[in-house]
Amino acid sequence: MFRTILAFSVLAAGLLTSSAMASPTVDNALPAVRAADSGGIVLAQDGNLDIYYDARGNRVIVDAETGKVIAIQPPQTRLDRRALRREMRARELGRAPVEDDDRYYLDDPEDMARFRRRQLDDQGRIPGPPVDEYDPESDRFLGAAPQDDANDSDTYPEAPKSAEPRPVKRQPLNEASIDPAEPAAPADQAALPPKAGGKTVVDPSLSLDARQDVAALQVLLDRAGASPGVVDGRFGSNVDKALAAYNQITGSNLRSTDAVGIQAALAQTGGDAFANYTITPEDAAGPYVASIPEDYSQKAQLDRMAYTSVTEALAERFHMDENYLKGLNPEADFSRPGTIIKVANFGRLVATPVARIVADKDKKQVFAYDAGGKLVAAYPATIGSADTPSPTGTHTVSRVALDPNYTYNPSINFKQGQNDKILTIPPGPNGPVGSVWIALDKPTYGIHGTPDPSKIGKTESHGCVRLTNWDARELAKLVSPGVTVEFVGGPSADDVAEQVSAPAQ
Repeated sequence: MFRTILAFSVLAAGLLTSSAMASPTVDNALPAVRAADSGGIVLAQDGNLDIYYDARGNRVIVDAETGKVIAIQPPQTRLDRRALRREMRARELGRAPVEDDDRYYLDDPEDMARFRRRQLDDQGRIPGPPVDEYDPESDRFLGAAPQDDANDSDTYPEAPKSAEPRPVKRQPLNEASIDPAEPAAPADQAALPPKAGGKTVVDPSLSLDARQDVAALQVLLDRAGASPGVVDGRFGSNVDKALAAYNQITGSNLRSTDAVGIQAALAQTGGDAFANYTITPEDAAGPYVASIPEDYSQKAQLDRMAYTSVTEALAERFHMDENYLKGLNPEADFSRPGTIIKVANFGRLVATPVARIVADKDKKQVFAYDAGGKLVAAYPATIGSADTPSPTGTHTVSRVALDPNYTYNPSINFKQGQNDKILTIPPGPNGPVGSVWIALDKPTYGIHGTPDPSKIGKTESHGCVRLTNWDARELAKLVSPGVTVEFVGGPSADDVAEQVSAPAQ
């Protein structure tokens, strides 16, 4: 009997001891689990975790001790330290960051690197962090894990889908006239350019940073008379200036990021931003020249400063950058009549007569106003340079010439190369003044076209006002002798002359 009582006593003491030893284990386990009530990610076992990247670029966070998936982070949910630094820098400079602003400037290496990473991100191909920006501690600053009330399993989000190309429409023009024909009916816009035997040679980098939604915005601006220069699918200062002019002309408040508003405005002003165009025998025949020499004496020996290719002629006809036209139609044989290509549907031109022109040297833009003082057109422009600035004050239009000859006189104008004699360069779109000359009452100065439309607003001139050929032709049809041209901002030719003649101090 005594042995039985002793056995039960020992058993009871053992049970009490086990309970006492187990209690702290339960209590201490609670902090290790740590509920994420504050919205942070749960880190078990004192923060020991493993991080993996799956084929879709999602970051998978795994408890290193238990092997349990703690969180799955799609690429767009990660903390962007670069964006934070850019925002802090903007605030230091007194500029508030713009929300939903996805523009990229070609002359900004950081913008181009940011765009390339975003482009790869959209395709589900995630680039590694730049060497100079990698932060080994960045994995400890993680956002909240994505929650799904309906399904608490470890499911992966859908991979991002690339945008499908939009059907387009368009009509032809000839070199001597930029008045467009009526756009094709919507039912005729579904056809895509056929694959031709002789493919156009396209630089793979042509469409790297070009976007059709940006090109659509450029087409909309062009339709309203707020020229962005060439349609090339890229954001830049010319687009920003044209958008401001568009809002002034139309009385709207359109933003470059308002995709819905842009599409609605396109529908109201002529439909889709792009159209189909069939290359004609005349397009393929030219005439074209093999190349345009740089030396003025060699230019003077040509019969005409004509286009050098079908793509150059068509790009200018449809207000496009030549490389962008090639990038839109990589399979097209531009030399074969009957080839269908995609072009910009820029619509009708401005028809309101212009009574006053303002050439703003600081903004690098030309503004055209009607008799009532309303802005009817605005064009990006190259206006003079530091060495050969444009005039100042108010002048008037004296005459207008289409497809003019160009007289080179080194004793009056600038000196080109080793040419020290007067030369007459034949007419043509690739001449020094393009295909238009709007002469001013100040000798040797005028508003004219250019053989390099993609450089407008980004280079310098020899004192005149340089526009794209199509913008210069449009303006030439709106002005007449006597229209005032006011130069504002920047230095004048007289200022530079005074500085040159002033004695040294």
